[in-house]
This record gives sequence, C-alpha cells and structure tokens, in this order.
Amino acid sequence: MTKQIKIVVEKHADAYVAYPLGIKGVVVGEGQTYEEAVGDLKSALQFHVETFGQDALDIDPPILEAFIAEAGVAV
Repeated sequence: MTKQIKIVVEKHADAYVAYPLGIKGVVVGEGQTYEEAVGDLKSALQFHVETFGQDALDIDPPILEAFIAEAGVAV
C-alpha cells in the first residue's frame, strides 16, 4: 500500500533537504539533488514505519493544503 504524504524540499547552497508535514517525530532526508533528497526521505519514512508502525504516518487532522510564504520579522 502506498500512502501519499505532503513534503517540503528545500534547496540550500550545498544540498537539498526534505521533510514531511505533520509526521510526529523527526524524519528528514537530504542529498545533492532533489531526487536524492526525496529518495532519502522515503527511506527514512520507511524506517520510521518499521520502527513505530503504520500509525506513525497518521496525520490528524489531515493537512489539506500547504503554502510557502514569507513574513517580515523586526530584528
């Protein structure tokens, strides 16, 4: 069974970092390319399920949409 999970992939100067939205616990993937980061995240999520069970991927309430925005912060 395949479960669809919303993820964020960030591009940094030296690597890509990927992480899921709404998953309890720390699950992160990284790589030199977008594809490597997503692949590493999938592997980390599989390990997370093997360690904590399928319920570890339950998101309650479910995330319907995700947005990326900028906000000004006074410093």
